[in-house]
Amino acid sequence: MEVVILLGAAVLLFIGLAGCIIPVIPGLPLCYAGLLLLSFSMQVQVPLYFLILWAVVVLAIQILDFYLPVWGTKKYGGSKYGMWGSTIGLILGIFFSPIAMIAGAFAGAFVGEKIANKDSKTALKAAFGSFMGIVLGTVIKLAIALYMIGYYLVAVWKIIIV
Repeated sequence: MEVVILLGAAVLLFIGLAGCIIPVIPGLPLCYAGLLLLSFSMQVQVPLYFLILWAVVVLAIQILDFYLPVWGTKKYGGSKYGMWGSTIGLILGIFFSPIAMIAGAFAGAFVGEKIANKDSKTALKAAFGSFMGIVLGTVIKLAIALYMIGYYLVAVWKIIIV
């Protein structure tokens, strides 16, 4: 049973890692599920406070991930139209691919700024901000996922050595 738990946790963690890049896979929630499954192992002690902390972190990052492209649009001079466009484009792109998600947020911010009668330079700057927000969100998710995988690897390594 231990082997099934450890292998199941590994599968969840590595699929979760892929999900940090592929938008249709819930990356961090799957990584967290891997840690949660690991906590059912008889040979690994995962403290309850650790599980609660990471549940809060995963939830916060999931929320932040949707906000960052909008924040990037605003940070680079976008208007409410650009922020709404970025959001709509991001949501539409999620259903297709990672590239469609990025392109959707970028195009949405650009179109929103053009609707707001902004010049192309300003619209492109806002669209770039949306792109940077997506990149930042992806980097944060990858860092968190890699930490969880590292926790798993250390825990399994301790089992192997003992």
